[in-house]
Amino acid sequence: MFLAAVRRPEVVCANRVQPREPFFQQLWGPSMMMNRRQFAWAAAAGPAVFARVLDVLAAPARYDLIVKGGRVLDPSLRLDAIRDVAIADGRIATVGADIAEDASETIDARGKVVVPGLIDVHCHAARVKDGPTLCLADGVTGFVDAGSQGADRIHETIAVARSAPQPCRVLINIGRAGILPDGDTMDISRADVGAARDAIAKNRDVIAGVKARLSRDVAGANDYEVLRRAQDVASSFNLPVMIHMGQTVSPLPRLMDLLKPGDIVTHMFAPPPNSIVDETGRILPEVLAARRRGVWFDLGNGRTGHLRWDIVERVMQAGFWPDTFSTDWTPEGRTAQVIDFPNVMSKFLDFGMSLDQVVARATVNASRVFEVFRDRGTLNVGAPADVAVLELRQGLFEFVDNYGNRRTGRQRLFPSGTILGGKRVPARA
Repeated sequence: MFLAAVRRPEVVCANRVQPREPFFQQLWGPSMMMNRRQFAWAAAAGPAVFARVLDVLAAPARYDLIVKGGRVLDPSLRLDAIRDVAIADGRIATVGADIAEDASETIDARGKVVVPGLIDVHCHAARVKDGPTLCLADGVTGFVDAGSQGADRIHETIAVARSAPQPCRVLINIGRAGILPDGDTMDISRADVGAARDAIAKNRDVIAGVKARLSRDVAGANDYEVLRRAQDVASSFNLPVMIHMGQTVSPLPRLMDLLKPGDIVTHMFAPPPNSIVDETGRILPEVLAARRRGVWFDLGNGRTGHLRWDIVERVMQAGFWPDTFSTDWTPEGRTAQVIDFPNVMSKFLDFGMSLDQVVARATVNASRVFEVFRDRGTLNVGAPADVAVLELRQGLFEFVDNYGNRRTGRQRLFPSGTILGGKRVPARA
C-alpha cells in the first residue's frame, strides 16, 4: 500500500552553491570580530587595505532571510532533518545545518516543521477579494479557484486572481452562470461551449482548465453531456478538465471513460451512489485504469457530500491514496470542517500516512498538476522562496466529515508562518 502512495518520482536535489568566506574570515579566521590590534594593522597596511576593510564592514548581509533550526521536510528532496533555509533575491539560496552567514532577517523555527509553500489545487478563494490573503496566512502560496464562475461572470474571479499576492489560476465553470443553488447545468443550455471558449481565449493567461460539476443536484441527468461539452472546450486549448464527482446520475465508469491524461477527479472520497469503491471495498476497474493513463485523483475536502470517514477507510485500505490534497476552501469553511489547509492535511495522519507523505500531496505532487506551479512545491536551490512554517501538535483532536461523523486524531498541523517570494507574510489574525 505504501509504495503506491506517491505515484510520480520526486525531484532530485541539485548541488548547493557554497557561500564564499567573508573577507574577515580570510584574514583572521571564522570569528569575523576585529580587535584593536587588527584594526590598527589594517590602518597601517595602507589606504587600499583599510578601504577594503571599511567596505566589508558596510557590506550588506549575504542572505535576505534565514529560517533557522526547524525540521525541514521536503519530499521533493527526500529531506527530513533539522536544517536552516537561507533565502536571497526571492529564491532558495541553500539548505544546510547551522548556516553561519549573516542575514537581514532570521526566523526561529526550532520545534516547527518547515515545508515548501502549500499549493491548493481546488479552492474558491477568488470568490472574495480577501480570499487569497486569508489562504496565504495559512501557508498557501499558490492556489486554483476551481469553477466559482462561468463565462458570464468569470471576469470577477479573474480580477481577484490577477491581484492575488501568490500565483493563482482559475478553472472556468462549464455552466456559464457559475455555481447556482438550483444546479449549474440542470438547464443544459447553460453548458455553453461557445461562451466558455470565448472567455478562455480572452483570459488564457489566467484560465488553466474547465470545471464540470456532475452531482445529481448540480447537473442531474445531464452529467454525461455536461462532461462531454467540458472536454470539447478544454481540448480546444489543450487544458485539463476537473470533475466534481459523487452522487451522479450516470454510473461513474461511464464518466471515467471521458477523462484524458492530466484531468483531475476531485471529491474522490464521496460516498455512494457512484463512489470510486464498490460495496466490497474494491476500487472500480475503470478508476484504476484512469489513474494508469494519467488522471489525477484529488481529496477536495469541502463541507457537503464530499467526504465520509467510512469511504476514506475503504479507499485507503485498498491502497488507492490521493495524488493531491485540496481544501475546496470557501469563506464559510474557515469555521467548520475545512478550517485551513494544514487542518485538512492533518486528517490523513490518522489513516496510515506519514508526515512526509501528507506534505507531498500539498507540495511536490500538487506542483505537477498545473503548469504555473511546476517550479514550486520544493525547497531546492534556485526555486522560488515559498515556505510554510507549521506546528505539529500532539494531543487529542476532533475531525468532522461532511456528514457530521467525528473522528479523533492524535496529531494536528497548525499554520505558524508563511514566506512568499522570500518575504515574510504577516501572521494570521
